[in-house]
Amino acid sequence: QVRLVESGGGLVQAGGSLGLSCAASGSVLRLGAMGWYRQAPGKQRELVAQSTGMGNTKYGEAVRGRFTISVDNVEKTGYLLMNGLKPEDTAVYYCYALLTPLETEIPRDYWGQGTQVTVSS
Repeated sequence: QVRLVESGGGLVQAGGSLGLSCAASGSVLRLGAMGWYRQAPGKQRELVAQSTGMGNTKYGEAVRGRFTISVDNVEKTGYLLMNGLKPEDTAVYYCYALLTPLETEIPRDYWGQGTQVTVSS
């Protein structure tokens, strides 16, 4: 069964760094776009970073210049390096990817289980 498995996150002091990873498991024929959204309590889900799968990246305004997304297309794993973390970065981070399962050959969006990132002041 195709799914996304997230790891990383945790608790860090302001100014510190954390890394997240997101791995596609199961029989995946193709990986397209991959990225992360985040949602803080009482707030809407917002884009953090996205890799389009064509070598292009996009970042949310709040994290641009501090976060870096990279994707290993062979391993079908994405990485989010978060530097200069601020308390306002505290949220649950959800990875997503456009995956084409070998079984169906129909691309669709998949979401990870979410991982908590907490930045203390």
